[in-house]
Amino acid sequence: MTGPRDALHVISLGAGVQSSTMALMAARGEIGPMPNAAIFADTGWEPKKIYEWLEWLEKQLPFPVYRVSGGNLRTDLLNMSNTTNNLFITIPTYVLNPDGTKGMSRRQCTSEYKIKPVALKVRELMGLQKGARIGKDSLPTQLWMGISTDEIQRMKLSSNKFTEHRFPLIEKRMNRNDCIKWMERTQYPKPPKSACLGCPFSSNEQWRKLKDESPEEWADTVMVDAAIRKGSGRTKLDGELFLHRDLVPLDKADLSTAEDRGQYSFLDECEGMCGV
Repeated sequence: MTGPRDALHVISLGAGVQSSTMALMAARGEIGPMPNAAIFADTGWEPKKIYEWLEWLEKQLPFPVYRVSGGNLRTDLLNMSNTTNNLFITIPTYVLNPDGTKGMSRRQCTSEYKIKPVALKVRELMGLQKGARIGKDSLPTQLWMGISTDEIQRMKLSSNKFTEHRFPLIEKRMNRNDCIKWMERTQYPKPPKSACLGCPFSSNEQWRKLKDESPEEWADTVMVDAAIRKGSGRTKLDGELFLHRDLVPLDKADLSTAEDRGQYSFLDECEGMCGV
């Protein structure tokens, strides 16, 4: 049991537009108090642009940025198992069943590769050993989430007692476009979009951009898409898995069209810890 302490203020840093804006605003004193730290959960399958941006961003912030990991999502996806806890780990792939019906596979990526690693680091920063509880008079850590007003449906309460979620951009009534305008006014470069390379919630525009601007990453993602078709390693599936919502190989998908309304969307499906 630990003794009383003041609350820590920690940014959950996805290194996308919103969380980067929030972190820089805090660094400039426009959001207070000054955070004690930021935490970036690295899935191991982030675009190269995100890692480059993160290196730049770390140099702009007066507080430390901790990089944590719950494993390599790409490797685990190819193995269809998580070597750490031996659980069947999936991203929400599109499934074509033998009878022609369609669906989505179970999603664990946000929980296993984003939420849990951040929570473990928060406990470490609080000085809590495994299984320990905070003191009766201690305050939970304020975990700042980079969710803006246009993504308000992604707001979620903390699932544990040692953290409370705070939404500074909601408090400022800022949407994603407001964040971009703020970056322009303060003469910061525009952050790249934060999402795993093979995120099935990617739009055709995002897939096109990956294909056109990063051919090596595109080729690797096409390879992963083909490799997971029937599962691999210990897991064999009756249906087929696809990264693209049209249930065709990624390199065969028609990327010239816009998404149909009513399809799964990143904002509706994401649990609020990635893509910001």
